[in-house]
Amino acid sequence: MTAAGGATLGSAQRLKSQPEFRAVYQRGQRAGGRWLTVVVLPRRGGGPEASRLGVSVSKDHGGAVRRNKLKRLLREAFRHERQQLPFALDVVLIPRQRADDFPLAELRRELVPLIQRALQGGDRRRPRPPGGRP
Repeated sequence: MTAAGGATLGSAQRLKSQPEFRAVYQRGQRAGGRWLTVVVLPRRGGGPEASRLGVSVSKDHGGAVRRNKLKRLLREAFRHERQQLPFALDVVLIPRQRADDFPLAELRRELVPLIQRALQGGDRRRPRPPGGRP
């Protein structure tokens, strides 16, 4: 069974490889909210249908069942809201660490404003020291 009305994110609408994720992390802009952090990198050509999504859920969120459920929720929120995006983007969604469940309505409500904020310059990040993580 597929998501609402058979509309799913196809293979061409997902970030899958490590180099694709790395490009978004290195050149994209970030914005953080209550439920999510988004990293956004504009792409050439196409409208919102050309936008691609990557989801990064760490093991800190729990076991495989919980992480996979969270990934499905994040993909569903993006699928519903991508028509509001101004142009083609590569987007990585990173959920915030929370003990409670992630409501789809809240994820949808927060997603587009966070993406717009990231496109306008995003949140300031402190520079990483040479050699990796602090």
